Parts: sequence; C-alpha cells; structure tokens
Amino acid sequence: MFLRETKNGESREVPLSTRAVGILRELRPDQDRPHGRVLKKQPGTITAAFRRSCDIARMKYVAECEAKDIEPDPDFLTNLRWHDLRHEATSRLFEKGLDVMEAASVTGHKTLAMLKRYTHPRAKNIAKKLG
Repeated sequence: MFLRETKNGESREVPLSTRAVGILRELRPDQDRPHGRVLKKQPGTITAAFRRSCDIARMKYVAECEAKDIEPDPDFLTNLRWHDLRHEATSRLFEKGLDVMEAASVTGHKTLAMLKRYTHPRAKNIAKKLG
C-alpha cells in the first residue's frame, strides 16, 4: 500500500499480508469512496471508529458475562487506545520472524530507539528460545 501522507510527513510503501490485501480489495471504490479511500480524510476518523468498535465489543462481553452469570471485569476494553495496537503489532511482527529492517518497513519507525520503544516481546516466547 502506498501512503502519500504519514505522521512524519514522508510518503512510503507499506508491505501488506495477502489477507489485508483481500480485505481492502473487497472495499472497492463507490459513490461514498470515489478515490478508493476506506476512511474519510478527517482528523479523528480512525479514533472514532475504533472507539465505537471497542464499545460494541465491551457491550457483547458484558452481555456474555451476564448470560453466564459471571461478573465482568470493569476494566476490560475500557482503556484500550488505537495507538496500543501499534505496540502490539510491532511486537508480533518480530514473533513472526521479521528482522529489524523488515519490521521497520511495516511500522514506519525511522530509528532503532523508537522501534525498541514499541516492541514488547513476550517473556514466555523468549524463555522457549532459551530452552
């Protein structure tokens, strides 16, 4: 995917999985998206969509807990932010075996220091490698 506008002001290509490409292909341009954009170019669009998704997931979780007569965790999905997903995705890229340069090409991090800040490997996975 080619991103013309990025957070750091530089355009770049981002490698996508075949699954991501398939999902995007299903979102063909139509009257609402004449230029193929999935989201409107307005500040807060992604954040608002993400928040709605979290609220819906939270409601389903609470309903499922009530159906099973379980007390729902009051913090479940209440503090999750869109940006938290970047940390998670960065960490999982390394678990998939990508090297530093490959992961940075996906995440857009320009320095090793920033990439390290976003990477949180799971201790159990490191322990497995240690034997």
